[in-house]
Amino acid sequence: QVQLVESGGGLVQPGGSLRLSCAASGTFFSLYDMGWYRQAPGKERELVAGITSGGIRNYADSVKGRFTISRRNGENTVYLQMNSLKPEDTAVYYCNAQRRSTTYWGKGTLVTVSS
Repeated sequence: QVQLVESGGGLVQPGGSLRLSCAASGTFFSLYDMGWYRQAPGKERELVAGITSGGIRNYADSVKGRFTISRRNGENTVYLQMNSLKPEDTAVYYCNAQRRSTTYWGKGTLVTVSS
């Protein structure tokens, strides 16, 4: 069983930065593929960025060049550095862990980009 707890959300002005953290409990964190998803009001949840257990990263086109996903296996934590934030980045951001057919979700952290 894996529990995921996100933190770091908040209110930021357009052009600003935030760093989200996702702390995972349980063992074998390094074996999980990790991801950040987001869901804006009235929209479906979408993948923002992912990082495999082997460190391969992928990003949604809308965040390429602005967001960076990273992980520290020794700390059971995955991060999402978000720069040059736009109002359209406003959403609840969720942490996700996947291994084989098992998926875990955090409860989310709200990011609001507004002046």
